[in-house]
Amino acid sequence: MSAKFVLALPSKGRLKEDCANMLAEAGLAITKSGSARGYKGTIVHVPEVEVNFVSSSEIAHFLKNGTAHVGVTGEDLLREAVPECADRLNLRAPCGFGYADVVVAVPAWWIDVQRMADLEELAMTFRRRHGRSIRVATKYMNLTQRFFAQHGVSGYRTVESLGATEGAPAAQLAELVVDITTTGATLRANDLRVLNDGVILRSQAHVVSSNAAPWSDHFRAIERELLEALARTKHPDLKSHPLNTRQTSNLNGERDAV
Repeated sequence: MSAKFVLALPSKGRLKEDCANMLAEAGLAITKSGSARGYKGTIVHVPEVEVNFVSSSEIAHFLKNGTAHVGVTGEDLLREAVPECADRLNLRAPCGFGYADVVVAVPAWWIDVQRMADLEELAMTFRRRHGRSIRVATKYMNLTQRFFAQHGVSGYRTVESLGATEGAPAAQLAELVVDITTTGATLRANDLRVLNDGVILRSQAHVVSSNAAPWSDHFRAIERELLEALARTKHPDLKSHPLNTRQTSNLNGERDAV
């Protein structure tokens, strides 16, 4: 068992800043260990906690594998990396920052394709005309497959995006995309629009506990201390979603698509 309670936090960007502010407001100020550019830290008043600064996507894997006891990252990354969320994770509360939507977006000139049902019809027509399936560029392979299956869309294949997903149709790498967006401006700038029922997930950062981590009574007490401190903050989302400090998961299956 790890000698330290591990808290995984984003290592860069706006999410890192927002997490630091949220924790500071809760009286859980973080200090870096060693170099200012290092990836370890501590909480001043809770020395048993080891803070690991890693990428937001890595945090999802840390929680999945039990490398971290608690972490803060986006729900989109959690749902993508951990399909079995109900078994491995406990989403304690939304943080009220890191908002973004995972969406299905098609070329703006596809005027006959307004809903997911239209996409299935187009997929069949496309295969007859071109002898292949329509291509969906995305970084969200698992979310895409689950959402398309829920809507009965099967005549497609996913193309993993390693760069700017919204540019894939213009580059003729795909016919449509599943991408993450905050305002939709980048999609519109690339002549793409979101289907009327094409919002897969309305995501934001969450405080999350790992059910796969090595827990002890002492570590559960530390977890309660952290969660109760966060619950006392003035943060509206944390206040309106009381933090669950029970040991069992509160994720009963996949979240319904919005």
